[in-house]
Amino acid sequence: MTRARTEAETQAGSGELGDFAVATQSLTKKFHQQVAVNAVDLLVPRGAVYGFLGPNGSGKTTTIRMLLGLIRPTAGRHRLLGMSMPDHAGDVLPLVGSLVEGPAFHPYLSGRANLVRLDSVDRHADPRTTKARVDGALDRVGLLAAADKKYRAYSLGMRQRLAIAGALLEPRELLVLDEPTNGLDPQGTREVRHLIGSLADDGATVLVSSHLLSEVEQVCTHIGVMHVGRLLTQGPIAQVRAVGEARARVVTDRPQDAARVLRGLGLTDVVAGPGVAEGTLGRVAAEKVVVALVRDEVPVTGFVVERPSLEDLFVSLTGEGFNVSG
Repeated sequence: MTRARTEAETQAGSGELGDFAVATQSLTKKFHQQVAVNAVDLLVPRGAVYGFLGPNGSGKTTTIRMLLGLIRPTAGRHRLLGMSMPDHAGDVLPLVGSLVEGPAFHPYLSGRANLVRLDSVDRHADPRTTKARVDGALDRVGLLAAADKKYRAYSLGMRQRLAIAGALLEPRELLVLDEPTNGLDPQGTREVRHLIGSLADDGATVLVSSHLLSEVEQVCTHIGVMHVGRLLTQGPIAQVRAVGEARARVVTDRPQDAARVLRGLGLTDVVAGPGVAEGTLGRVAAEKVVVALVRDEVPVTGFVVERPSLEDLFVSLTGEGFNVSG
């Protein structure tokens, strides 16, 4: 299948990395003969909430581990906050907060004590300001009231928020969160989603990987879609979704007449059923449809333009459902 390249993909393909919070070029990772990540050109604009999407096993976590210097790429290069990695890891990583593969804290310590312990092993942290920074991070994620509760008594949502608090002990320009809502109930998911939005409002760039399409649609400004180690598409969420075809749906008691009007306007794949007619808009402006129906005296009791969901887009790009192992 062919598709239009986004502006970001054009820049990546030409070798122009620009001033992005995250920029990779042909980033590749092989484990023996298995290619886990295949020539990925990832571009995350500064200030974006970038949803890194893909089924489990699609290469998201491996990519994130390469970005953070936890594993070395087999080929390719990348920059964080404009600095090449791993050459400038000592300069850039203190500006990056991360949560990779779930939180890990001591269950017998309180939330506050866990963060104090975490802060103590950071050679960039000032021990004179530990208490203020720990309480500030707990307050930022809404856990200050539960700061002295043992970690083992925390709910899953609280544990995820504590892990994010750990990433906020120092000012961060970039936050990399790997599946931050994994295993959470709806309330915990909402808590983390709202937190991500507030972090972006404060000026941080957030890269959040997820296999939950509906969650990403609610919080992200940009997306990248991974499948079997490849980045299929990326860009502003509206631009990526626009690749799919919008369909006009007319509710009427004369669906055959409505279908005739839709075909006359140039809509394609027009179908009529009981009480409804619909077709693919293509280049036809949606506002022209109702005008044409009224002009032909076809009664309209409902009209909606249905745009493809992210799952529809994934299926159109891969021919597979989203819940595949990759």
